[in-house]
Parts: sequence; C-alpha cells; structure tokens
Amino acid sequence: MYYDGHIHTPFCPHGSKDTLEMYIERAISLGLKGITFTEHAPLPKTFTDPAPTKDSAMLYGQLGDYFDHIKELKRFYNKEIEINTGLEVDFIDGYEEETGQLLKEVWPELDDAVLSVHFLQMEDNYYCMDYDENVFKEMIHKTGTLSALHSLYFETLKKSITHSFGKFQPKRIGHITLVNKFQTLFPSNFSNEKEIDEILTAVSERSLSLDYNGAGAVKPYCLEPYPSDWIVKKAQKRKIPLVYGSDAHSAKGLGQGFDQLVPSIALTSPLLLNRAE
Repeated sequence: MYYDGHIHTPFCPHGSKDTLEMYIERAISLGLKGITFTEHAPLPKTFTDPAPTKDSAMLYGQLGDYFDHIKELKRFYNKEIEINTGLEVDFIDGYEEETGQLLKEVWPELDDAVLSVHFLQMEDNYYCMDYDENVFKEMIHKTGTLSALHSLYFETLKKSITHSFGKFQPKRIGHITLVNKFQTLFPSNFSNEKEIDEILTAVSERSLSLDYNGAGAVKPYCLEPYPSDWIVKKAQKRKIPLVYGSDAHSAKGLGQGFDQLVPSIALTSPLLLNRAE
C-alpha cells in the first residue's frame, strides 16, 4: 500500500470530467493508504494565463465548491481511505505577494499543498513551460539555447524554494525536473548537477519534501519520473522526504509511473510532513 499525494480533479479545466467519487473508488481498488486532491489553485487575479488555451487552473469562484465537495466525501469514505484536501499552487516570479494572499485565505481548508513552477518569465512575457513541445521550442528560441532555458527554470525553481510564505508555506515542491518533459525531442548535452545540488541543499535546509511524480514516466517525450533517478538517490542521501504523486488528471491515471520509481526507495506520507498547522 502507498499514498498518492498529487491528484487532480474535475475542477481542472485541462483534465477529465471524472468525478471525485471515481478517483476515490479507483484509489480504494488499488489499495491506496490515502490520497491528496491537489487541484491547480486559481492563478493570481492580475496574472494572465499564458497557456494558449487559457486553462491552466481552476477559477477562484470554484474554490468553495471544491472544498465543500471534498469535505462531504471525507465523511462518506472516512472508514475506507484517508482523503486530504490540497492544492497545487503555482510559484510565479513577480507574483509572490498575491500568491501569499491566496495561501493565507485558503490555509484553514488545507491538509496539504504542493508548490510548483509551470510558468517562466522571459522579458515582459510569461510562458507555460510544459504546455506542449511547440511552446517549449519557442522558449528555447527566446532564451537562446536549451541550456539557458534549463538554467532559467532551475533559477525560478530555487526562488520558489527560498521564498518564504511564512506560516502559509507549502511543504512539498512539485516535479522539480518538469523541464525534462520533452527531453527526447530536445536532448541535452550539458549537466545541471550544480543547480540540482543547490536546489536539494535549499530543500533540505528548509525541511521541505519533494513530489516524486510518476507522470513523467508516461509522457511520450520524457519517459522517466520527475525527478530523475540520480536526483532521487541524492535526495535520499540528504534524507529529503519523497512523496509519491501520480499527478493524475483522470481516475485511471492513479498509480501511474509508480512501477518506474527507484526500487526500494523510501516513500513518505504527507500526513507526517505537510499537514497545515
């Protein structure tokens, strides 16, 4: 039995319409110990979604329904599976204040939270890095080289780790090698080991945990979990907690990539680490 700490819902505009009940029943059938629903939190109100389809996150007006529905299902399934209320919150460079305000507002509702980087700023524009391979290719062109794009991603990721949201700080950092989503199309001939070491140091110093995300293993141009095996081994040597997350956007996605994690890796339940205080 294991815990799935990164699951999306029908409140996700770019996911499936599978109901929360379908996710929960699927989790029970897989023998999961517990789950956290981590829907994409509403983006800052002054931020324009750069995804071409403008569907990166749930709307602010949906938060109440999202929280209420999960509360209802917690009560209904309380003897069968542990269900936790969470959000995947975007760290957007330059929008820290608004993000902090949102975290403060929703914090009483949360058992768990993931802080992730999807958007990168280039000059005066933002781009959704993981949208598709065409946007990623445009971002390489904008930064000049694939290496420069990787460096920008890891620089932004490090900012997300070192920025303090005070007592409203998400305790888990999402898919830290998301920049590798299209790596078979855009293979690198350089190393980011120095940046990774700095990131792991920052995570360790702040007593944070990492999202060990199986979605990358089923992405056709990635074919490995986020983060890569060598990073996972470094994290474990530093005693950084790892929480498996399927990053499922449909009920059938629960458990995806779990069989491709580093064998015998020590996984942690966010119940021990990330519960909001």
